[in-house]
Amino acid sequence: AFYVCDIDAAILVIMWVDCVLIVLISFGSALFAEGISWLLIYRTANYKKLKASIESLSQKVEKKKEKVAPYNRQKVMKKKVHLIEEQLQLKNRDMSFVKFKSMFFVMLILFAVFGLLNNLFDAQVVAKLPFEPFPLIRGLTHRNLPGTDFTDCSMMFIYVLSSFGIRQNLQKVLGFTPPAGANGMFGAMPQQNY
Repeated sequence: AFYVCDIDAAILVIMWVDCVLIVLISFGSALFAEGISWLLIYRTANYKKLKASIESLSQKVEKKKEKVAPYNRQKVMKKKVHLIEEQLQLKNRDMSFVKFKSMFFVMLILFAVFGLLNNLFDAQVVAKLPFEPFPLIRGLTHRNLPGTDFTDCSMMFIYVLSSFGIRQNLQKVLGFTPPAGANGMFGAMPQQNY
């Protein structure tokens, strides 16, 4: 019984070390990707100008929306807000095109790191989940693992979770988050009144 406990403890230590290694590699790849983004995007004058413009337009929209206009001027006020929102959407679209060039390199880095980790930890249990995951996410948690014990966790689940969490927080710490008022990839499409 003592020998079995030693084996279980050794396996747990190995799993813990593997998880820490995956998280550290994820942190390193996120830091490298943000470095490339800084080099290609965030330090450029074009990005800084667009960011300032988006922040300014966002503040104008908020001020106009907060302003209470008399009934006879509400239609004019709505038109002004709509014009500023259209300008903001155009700036957001320009911002997404500025960011697009670095996204290609960032995706290459992340896929290369994923391929490396996939080769290192292929068919290896790196963690034991305290629950059995839903069938919908089993493909992520149990990818390339032998057996039907769905509490076994693969490298992919740890890498995906840590990548999302680390990258978002790293962008906040480094000040690379999108400006307030910036929308998704290509911005919201302008609403057309028919």
